[in-house]
Amino acid sequence: LASLPSAAHCQQCRIQRCNAEYVGATSPSSGLQDEAPATDVDYCIALRAYSLCTRRTARSCRGDLVYHSAVFRIKELFSQHNCSSDGPTSPANKAQGTSHPVVSELCDYESRALASGAAGSQKKYAHCGLFGDPHLRTFRDEFQTCKVEGAWPLIDNRFLSVQVTNVPVVQGSSATATSKITVIFKSFRGCTEQKVYQATTEDLPSAFLDGTRSGGDGGSLWIVERAGGRQPSVQVEIQARYIGTSIIVRQVGRYLTFAIRVPEDTLNFSEESGGLQLCLHGCPRSELIKEHTLSRQNLSPRLQGAGGAASGLPLPPRQAYTVDRATAKCREILQVEDVYFQSCVFDLLTTGDPEFSMAAYGALEDLKALPPSKLKQNSPRVPRVNNSTPPTLGPSSRTAQLVMLALAVLLLL
Repeated sequence: LASLPSAAHCQQCRIQRCNAEYVGATSPSSGLQDEAPATDVDYCIALRAYSLCTRRTARSCRGDLVYHSAVFRIKELFSQHNCSSDGPTSPANKAQGTSHPVVSELCDYESRALASGAAGSQKKYAHCGLFGDPHLRTFRDEFQTCKVEGAWPLIDNRFLSVQVTNVPVVQGSSATATSKITVIFKSFRGCTEQKVYQATTEDLPSAFLDGTRSGGDGGSLWIVERAGGRQPSVQVEIQARYIGTSIIVRQVGRYLTFAIRVPEDTLNFSEESGGLQLCLHGCPRSELIKEHTLSRQNLSPRLQGAGGAASGLPLPPRQAYTVDRATAKCREILQVEDVYFQSCVFDLLTTGDPEFSMAAYGALEDLKALPPSKLKQNSPRVPRVNNSTPPTLGPSSRTAQLVMLALAVLLLL
C-alpha cells in the first residue's frame, strides 16, 4: 500500500505542453488571435484541440492549479467565441496533407531521388510495426512475437532514433504492451533542427516536446492528428519529407502502437551494424516466444491478476477467452486469417482484454497506409509452434493451427 502514492504520481502533468500547443496554434504567425471573431472556424478547431489535450492529461493533473485554471478558461472561450465542443481538432486541409508549403529539393527525399536519375526513381521502402502483446513486423518483412519488457530501441541511425517502453499487462504472464514511444529526429542541416516526439498512455500529443508542430522551413517535418477511422482510437502521423519517412502512432485502449515507412537506402541491414535495433534485426532470441507442446490444461489463459498499473489508467473488465470465443471476436474485424488475425487471437487469449482485438486491425491499416515497396505474397515468417491439436479444440484444423501461436505464450512466466 505504501507504494501506491508514488505509482499514482509517476505520470507527469502535461498541462504546460497543452498551453504551449494552444499558444502556438493561435499565435499571430499562425494567423489566429485570442480575440478571434466568433465565426473563425480555425480558432474553434484550435480551441477544441486545446480542450482535448487537457482531457488527456486530466488524471495526472488532479489538484494542479494551472490545469484547473486552463479548464475553466477553455469553457469561457467556447462560450465567448460561440464554438461547439464537437468537431475536428485539426484543419481539414492539413489533415488531407494539401496545405503544407512546397519544400526545397534538398529537404524532399523523393525530389532528391528523382534528381539522381533512373536508379533514384526506383527507390524501395521498408515497413516496421509494433503492436499488441507485442508483435513486431521488421524491416526484413519478418513477423515475431516477443516479451521485451522495459525500454527497447526500435531504430537508431544517423537520421532518427525510436525507443519504446513495454509494461506487463497480466500478472503471472510475460505479456507486455507498449506504454511509451519516443522518437528523436536528428538535426539535418538546412532542413530541420533536432526534434523530439513523445507519446504515453495518457498523452498522445499532436506536437513535439517543445510545443511546435513542425520543424525546419517549408514543411520538411510536420505532425497531423487524424481520427482512428473504423476503430475507436486516435492516431498521430508524422511526415519527415527530408528523409522520406512516415510514422503513425496510435492509442488503442490503454496502450500504443507504432508503424513506420522508411527508404531502404537509409538502413544498414548488416547484422554487425547498428547494435540492438528491433525493427532492423528483430528481437533477441531470449525474448522470442518459443514453441511449446500444449495440453488440454493450457487452453485457457491464466488471469490470476491484472497488471498495467504502470499505465496509470483504470483497468477494463477482463474475460477468460476460449479459443472459439477469441477466434469469433477477431473474425468480426479481420476477415483474412493471416498473421494479424493470429495476433488478435493471441492477445485475447493472453490478456483477456477485448480492447486488444483492435490493435491488430490498426496495425493492418497502418501497413496499408505505409506499405513497403514489395509485399510478399506469403505471410511473413513467424516462430513455429507445434502443429498437433488436441481433439477437444472444436475449430477446424486450419483454424486450430492458426491459434497455436496464440496459445504458446500462456506457458511463459
